Formats: sequence, structure tokens, C-alpha cells
Amino acid sequence: MGIEVTGLLGLVWLIIVIWAIVKVAKSAASGLAKLIWIIVLLVFPLVGLVVWFLFGPKG
Repeated sequence: MGIEVTGLLGLVWLIIVIWAIVKVAKSAASGLAKLIWIIVLLVFPLVGLVVWFLFGPKG
């Protein structure tokens, strides 16, 4: 009974996660911090995205 995301909603979600990963990669954070954020976004997409929006590298 997992949450299933399909269709247009799934595509939008994928675009948002990819956008967040690109923003992390372009940020001024250290290499290790970037790696950790990218792993968090990939392993925990929903929670990772929310945490990244709140505490992620700015700029």
C-alpha cells in the first residue's frame, strides 16, 4: 500500500527533484555537502525535497 505517483504528477515531481539536484550541484556548498544533499534527494525524494527547501544551501 505505497504511494503511487503516475502520469503528469509523476513527471512534475521528477522535474522538481532534478531541478533541486541541479541547484545543489551549482551551489557554493562544499563538495561533501553537495554529495550528501544529492544522496538525500535521491534516497528520500519527498522528505529530502522538503528538508532541502528548508535547510539546503542557498545561492
